[in-house]
Amino acid sequence: MTARSVLPPNRMGAAYMNFLSRIIEDPRTERFIMVLIVINAVTLGLETSQPIMEKYGTVLHVLDQAILAVFVIELLGRMVLQRAAFFRDGWNIFDFIVIGISLAPATEAFTVLRALRVLRLLRLITIVPSLRRVVGGLISALPGMGSIVLLIGLIYYVCAVMAVNLFGDDFPQLFGTLPASLFTLFTIMTLEGWVDGVVKPIMEKFPYAWLFFIPFIIGTTFTILNLFIGIIVNAMQGEVEKEHAAAREAEREILHDETEPLMAELKSLRAEVAALRGDVSARLPGVPAVTQKP
Repeated sequence: MTARSVLPPNRMGAAYMNFLSRIIEDPRTERFIMVLIVINAVTLGLETSQPIMEKYGTVLHVLDQAILAVFVIELLGRMVLQRAAFFRDGWNIFDFIVIGISLAPATEAFTVLRALRVLRLLRLITIVPSLRRVVGGLISALPGMGSIVLLIGLIYYVCAVMAVNLFGDDFPQLFGTLPASLFTLFTIMTLEGWVDGVVKPIMEKFPYAWLFFIPFIIGTTFTILNLFIGIIVNAMQGEVEKEHAAAREAEREILHDETEPLMAELKSLRAEVAALRGDVSARLPGVPAVTQKP
C-alpha cells in the first residue's frame, strides 16, 4: 500500500487562505458582484409590478434568492479572510447589516424589513471607489454642516417668532402658531409657490411685508444653503487629496522596496572594490589605498 503525500494542516490552511484571497480580492469578482447588484435592482423593480409578478413571479423570486446567496457567500468569504479586522471596517459593517436585512423571513411581522431588501443596491457604494469618495466627503462634512444647521435653526426660530407676532392674528393658517410659522417659512425657503400662496395675500394687508420675507429668503436660500455646498465641496476635495497622498506614499514604498536590493548590492560592490584596492596597495606600495565611503 503506497503512502499518499498529505500537506500539514498549517500549510493546508495557508493554501486555502491564499486561494480565497485570490478569489475575493480579484477585480473580476468585484465586477461580477457589481453586475449582480444591477441585475438585482432590475428584479426588485419588476417585483413591484403585479402583472409581471403573475407571469414571472417564480422566476424573479428564484433569481433574487440566487443573487442573495452569492452575496452571502461573498460576505462570508470576506469574514473568513479578514477575521476580526472585518468588523473594524465601516463599509464591511454596512454590507453585513444590508445582507442581514435581506435574510429576514418573509412574514407579516417582518414586512418592513422585507421592504428594505432594496437597500442591498446601496452595496454599489462599497464597490465603486468614486461613490465611496463621495460618501466619505459627505461624512467628513458633517461637523461643519452641524454648525450650519444650528445657525439656520436659530434664524428660523427668530423669524418664526417674529412672523407669529406680525402676521399670526390675520393669517392664522400660515403663522397662527409657532409650528405653523416654521412650516410656512420652510416652504418659503424652498421657493415653491411662496409668492402667490404666502407673500401676495399678506402684502395686500401689509404692503411692507416684503421687508421681512426678502431678507429671510436671501439669508436662508441664497446664503446659508450655499454654505452647505461649500463645505461639502471642500470635504470632497480633502478626500481626493488624501487619496492622492496615499497613492504617492504607496509609490514611494514600492520604489523603496525595488531600489533597496540594488543599494545593498552597490554597497557590497564598493566594499569588495575597497578591499581589492587595499590588497593591491599592500602588495604594490606605489598604488594608493582607497577607503570605503560610508
